[in-house]
Amino acid sequence: MQWFSDIFMSHSALQAVIIISIIIAVGLALGKIRVWGISLGVTFVFFAGILAGHIGLSIDPTILHYTENLGLVLFVYELGLKVGPGFFSSFRKGGMQLNLLGLGVIVIGTLMAVLFSIFLGVPIGEATGLLCGATTNTPALGAAQQALEQLGRSANGAALSCAVTYPLGVVGVILAIIALRKTLIRPGTPLSSAPEETDSTFIAEFKICNPAIYDMSVREITSLTKTKFVISRLWRNEAVLVPDSSTILHKDDHLLVITTQTDCPKLKVLFGKQEARDWNKKDIDWNSIDNQLISRRIIVSRSSINGKKLGSLRLRNQYHINISRITRSGLHLVATPELILQLGDTLTVVGSAADIEKVEQTLGNSAIKLKDPNLGAIFIGIVLGLVLGSIPIAIPGISTPIKLGLAGGPIIVGILIGRFGPQFRLVTYTTRSANLMLRGIGLSLYLACLGLDAGAQFLDTIMRSEGLMWIGLGFLITIIPVLIMGAVAMKLFRLDFGLTCGMLCGSMANPMALNYANDIIPGDFATVSYATVYPMSMFCRVIIAQLIILFFI
Repeated sequence: MQWFSDIFMSHSALQAVIIISIIIAVGLALGKIRVWGISLGVTFVFFAGILAGHIGLSIDPTILHYTENLGLVLFVYELGLKVGPGFFSSFRKGGMQLNLLGLGVIVIGTLMAVLFSIFLGVPIGEATGLLCGATTNTPALGAAQQALEQLGRSANGAALSCAVTYPLGVVGVILAIIALRKTLIRPGTPLSSAPEETDSTFIAEFKICNPAIYDMSVREITSLTKTKFVISRLWRNEAVLVPDSSTILHKDDHLLVITTQTDCPKLKVLFGKQEARDWNKKDIDWNSIDNQLISRRIIVSRSSINGKKLGSLRLRNQYHINISRITRSGLHLVATPELILQLGDTLTVVGSAADIEKVEQTLGNSAIKLKDPNLGAIFIGIVLGLVLGSIPIAIPGISTPIKLGLAGGPIIVGILIGRFGPQFRLVTYTTRSANLMLRGIGLSLYLACLGLDAGAQFLDTIMRSEGLMWIGLGFLITIIPVLIMGAVAMKLFRLDFGLTCGMLCGSMANPMALNYANDIIPGDFATVSYATVYPMSMFCRVIIAQLIILFFI
């Protein structure tokens, strides 16, 4: 039976794979357990690794270091790809306000960590670990560890302080949300009254009753307003038409228009009258509306289309069809000519069956081609991210140049490629399941190795007085910034409770708290706010973790 013992105890590549796999499997299984409606999910892998390290399991240090870094790079790069398309657009309209409030949460927590280090004697590495654990931000911890190693310091203290503060970091945000709800919302008041998402499409029917646009072409009418809209169908004298830019509109024509809900009043003024029929119900059978036209959803799967503007394809003029809207990552977009198409976009096309078949041949419409992830682009992006992360950046007042490192470089490149890649004809599309799989594997590897490395000293740390102090300080870093900025958002900026909760969860990188917020708040307002704040918050925390180390060591 010696061979069986060697599998688990003797350091080798085989033993490392087995130990890491067991840690991940056990952690993922236990992460599904809910206590008072809260589960830790994949983050329980971290604690499974700590338990394994505590009972004496270990792997070769070189393999441990390599696997931990590989997991971190894979996770943050795929994360950047995911948030990249909406990263820069999140600053428009109310997104700027939400991001500024989220930055307030980050600044308060960072100042608290620095002050604890200065006045309470907490080493700056451990203080940074407290900040990362209190905000449940493992990529920031990875960046801090990289900065410590760059300076020749041990990163174990940061990992330990993060480990002991992580559980209350998860729970603390939920407790703060409960406190805000109890103290700032009167009984009986709706928890969310936020407006509908302004970037989502809205379908409305209008009647031409404005004499100023009688007998004008669609192109001429479009030039009169900056409002974006697409005319999907035109009904005239019991006949249905697919209008193009040269179509002349007459009095009493009925138009089926795709726009946004906030722009509907402007179009009512432009066209003359908005009909009362609700065209936004999910159970509408579009193919039964009239006998001459059908509506079909077509997927962009031809790589040559990736990065091209919709107007440059001239689909409307070539095939006499209309594209009413485009669906991308669950969002409905108005099909304007300047919209840049990406692989995986789904176009809703209106026209005759014969013409729509020609459009299908042009766009591809093959979901099977999209199922295979473009692994080449992923690894090219990772290489570029690692190169960027290795560039030394001199900052005045700091003797050692800062590097974005394994966490900062890949996430920046992932964001840039996710946002601008299609414009340079770079195929970056992966299915949602593939992206989740790669991120999950990367995060699981990173957390398993991180926990295994810290596990041998974890229990001893908790039992020491400084360990208990770390837990208390971490809880303060979690709850105080959330309470302060939550009150500021709701009282000073009059922000909706749902949007406030999403902003707080996004700034704290806490999806478990977001799940709780979604359970108590109707609608998707918390999720929308979370997605708006999360990219900038994640980027800032990764950079700040390094700056704290470099400034104060």
